[in-house]
Amino acid sequence: MAHLLGAETVSMSFGTRTVLDSLSLGLEDGDRIGMVGRNGDGKSTLMRLLAGRITPDEGRVTKRGDVRVAYLDQSDVLDGQLTVGEAIVGEAADHEWAANPLVREVMGGLVGEVDWHAEVSSLSGGQKRRVALAKLLIGDHEVIMLDEPTNHLDVEGVAWLAKHLKNRWRANANGLLVVTHDRWFLDEICTSTWEIHDGTVDAFEGGYAAYVLARAERDKTASVVENKRQQLVKKELAWLRRGAPARTAKPKFRIEAANTLIADVPVARDTVELNKMATARQGKDVLDLEHVSLDFGTDKPLFNNITLRLAPGERVGIVGVNGSGKSTLLRLLNGDIEPSSGVIKRGKTVKTAILTQEVTELEEVSEMRLLEVIKSERMSFDVGGKEVSAGQLAEQLGFGTDKQWTPVKELSGGERRRLQLLRLLIGEPNVLMLDEPTNDLDTDTLAAIEDMLDGWPGTLVVVSHDRYLLERVTDHQIALLGDGKIRGLPGGVDQYLELRSGVDPSGNTGAPTDKSGPAGTPQADGPSAAEKREAKKELNRVERQVGKLETKIAKLHIQIAEASEKMEIDAVAKFNATLQDAESQKEELEMNWMEAAEIMGQ
Repeated sequence: MAHLLGAETVSMSFGTRTVLDSLSLGLEDGDRIGMVGRNGDGKSTLMRLLAGRITPDEGRVTKRGDVRVAYLDQSDVLDGQLTVGEAIVGEAADHEWAANPLVREVMGGLVGEVDWHAEVSSLSGGQKRRVALAKLLIGDHEVIMLDEPTNHLDVEGVAWLAKHLKNRWRANANGLLVVTHDRWFLDEICTSTWEIHDGTVDAFEGGYAAYVLARAERDKTASVVENKRQQLVKKELAWLRRGAPARTAKPKFRIEAANTLIADVPVARDTVELNKMATARQGKDVLDLEHVSLDFGTDKPLFNNITLRLAPGERVGIVGVNGSGKSTLLRLLNGDIEPSSGVIKRGKTVKTAILTQEVTELEEVSEMRLLEVIKSERMSFDVGGKEVSAGQLAEQLGFGTDKQWTPVKELSGGERRRLQLLRLLIGEPNVLMLDEPTNDLDTDTLAAIEDMLDGWPGTLVVVSHDRYLLERVTDHQIALLGDGKIRGLPGGVDQYLELRSGVDPSGNTGAPTDKSGPAGTPQADGPSAAEKREAKKELNRVERQVGKLETKIAKLHIQIAEASEKMEIDAVAKFNATLQDAESQKEELEMNWMEAAEIMGQ
């Protein structure tokens, strides 16, 4: 594979803190790399270095001379005075850009519902992100770098972007580098993962699920002392292996290794026990919305005669189109606003709390230290029937002893988000509502929050575009399709996407949305049914052959060990040559499996 760009012994420091330390790595043709790591460990810094936006303190960035690089920053880089059309295609006439199938596809997928003549400054955060992505994706580049591309996108937008990036290039052509906390997105598009920590980068094959497995295997092989971080990794691995069928569609030759690692890991949460605890705390009645409508004085109601009943210990996720009322529904449940008509019934012991998308609640305590904020509200906290101190709870959410004495005003965006959630939990609500809780959080922090919520005995309502989080912490999902109604999703997020595309799995017409874009051209179809059948046969063939090879490889290891004990040098060399040949065959078969699995959509 041809080299695209890379770094040679690169170092980068900010003040006294070294973010990257003598780092060397490269991006090759065919690479689809996702970067993970804690907030502040240097993911965005490394991407900006490779994109040529900043210069390293030491070392150099290399790039093949003809490589064109596109880079999407986290910040808003659009000129607010331009119209949407001008921001994307400049002065090009409609017939000029509409003749390009790539441009038509991007337009239809990202900005089909955005007013083409609206000024960028008038757009919402999600619409601005779509326009910025469209501007980047219509270009012809060999390398695309995306820093948190899913921020402000809804579930549908994330799904479209993943599909586009998977199909944009041939499997062995060009390169993609992405930083995101969206673990479903990482799993869907990435074939490699870079973990950035302590100034260096560890590379892993595969997307997020494969990375979690490899990290757990690495820790076990090195006989690392069991600590909280490793337990979280193993617990999340257990979830990945026991979760939805779509996520567990992994090569069978990796399953046994995963099962061995998680043999002693309990299920993510004991639903029966938690429901008992929730009923004891809440009683049988929690929150009921009966025939509720909300119109804000307009002709078109936001909600029209909806009914929603929340039971003790229920865990529900909410997905929906922008402007459909997801955040407003939480405010209704929290009692912040009253309906235009209908009744909201609240149980006598119900105590609600809502994590909003803003962090303005922390302004009043900005001068206090983190631990002082926690102790000022409560000294101890009950987690899954166990009492923990304020400091222990803070540590569970990633605030180490040194960080606990940091003034709130000096915390990063992700740390402020965690503290915001921590303050809510200290109040011991029994109905917790989270509005886009993944904003500004890294994957390790999200895993820590999910672990804590596993033992939280109450009713949970989550609004999020992060489908991994929704599937991980909720038991079922509902949809707001913009028609004033609530729709149950027994098929989960996949059913929601089918409804939005106008295909209802039950056979009915859903809420179709025009996805043709300004040029009126539909998106390209995927693999045919015949291609999928052939891919299925290939998967079965490869799995049988890999099974035989693994038996052969295990036998060869035994033979090599026995010959070594007997000092039979010639026999060792013979067995070793056979072993290398078998392992080479296995690697080739694994590549064939991945290609067939991509056609199958696994």
